[in-house]
Amino acid sequence: MRPYRCIGTLVNFCRHRRYALQPGQRADYPDPVPMEAHMAALSPVLDHVVIDVRDRIDEAMRCFRSLEFQLTPRGRHTLGSVNHLAMFATDYLELLGFAGDGEIRPEIVRFPIGLNGLVFKAANADSVHDRAAAAGLPILPVQSFSRPVALDSGTQDARFRTTRLDPAQVAMGRVYFCEHQTPDLVWRPEWQSHPNGARAISRVVVATGEPTRTAMLFRALFGEDAITERAGRQIIGAGSGQVELATRDAVAAEFGAAAAQPAGRNEYMAALGIRVGSLPETEQCLRSVAGLRVDPHRLVVPASIAFNTAVVFTE
Repeated sequence: MRPYRCIGTLVNFCRHRRYALQPGQRADYPDPVPMEAHMAALSPVLDHVVIDVRDRIDEAMRCFRSLEFQLTPRGRHTLGSVNHLAMFATDYLELLGFAGDGEIRPEIVRFPIGLNGLVFKAANADSVHDRAAAAGLPILPVQSFSRPVALDSGTQDARFRTTRLDPAQVAMGRVYFCEHQTPDLVWRPEWQSHPNGARAISRVVVATGEPTRTAMLFRALFGEDAITERAGRQIIGAGSGQVELATRDAVAAEFGAAAAQPAGRNEYMAALGIRVGSLPETEQCLRSVAGLRVDPHRLVVPASIAFNTAVVFTE
């Protein structure tokens, strides 16, 4: 079995041997081993996205509440991180950081502030790990953790099992799979109604120098049929939303000054799309947001005021 030797633009993954590329150096992409060659491909269904806010969790909470998201009470993971969630019908947005009295997770601190986590659903994290490993992908061991959830009936632990692609070898950020062992403690009706009308994640836009080459990662994970090309972009359907791999020039052309800053990276998650029930009602709700851009058929919150994440509202 040939391993999937390289992902992204930062690191080559070569037969149990890893070496870092210098900034701007082009990665040597081999042909990936398709998942179908070993077993059935995984299903790309988006579970949630993660905006890293580092030690600014209080500020991030205020920021996204000002964008009229309803956020869950602060959660504290057994791993040491803290979070707030904006829950939708089948997916969610996570603000992830660390507090002064908690541990600083090394896999978080290495990333700049912004949209850095792309998380797919997993019915069984062990199975996902084994399938990805069989395809030669640099998959990390399954990790179990929890956080307490305070309910009227008492406090219970929301439990999770995740398996991640090695973030040192995936240039765009943290790509991983999450198995929810207690989904009823995460998706709760009282947390799924938002003043801004948000209902679902519609798109995640990844800026990359070479969309076709970056798509090799997703082809290895999900199979050839999971990827389509549209107007120069590689599109991965992911449940009710999609992941778009676009050139940095295309991202700049679409978002202009509202775009996220790359922070020295050649590949990064640049924008987050949110589907709402009524765009006119959302516009009315967000009318006081500084810098809000009203385009035909969409509203754009500039990354400069949303923790380096361009937030795009559409119907």
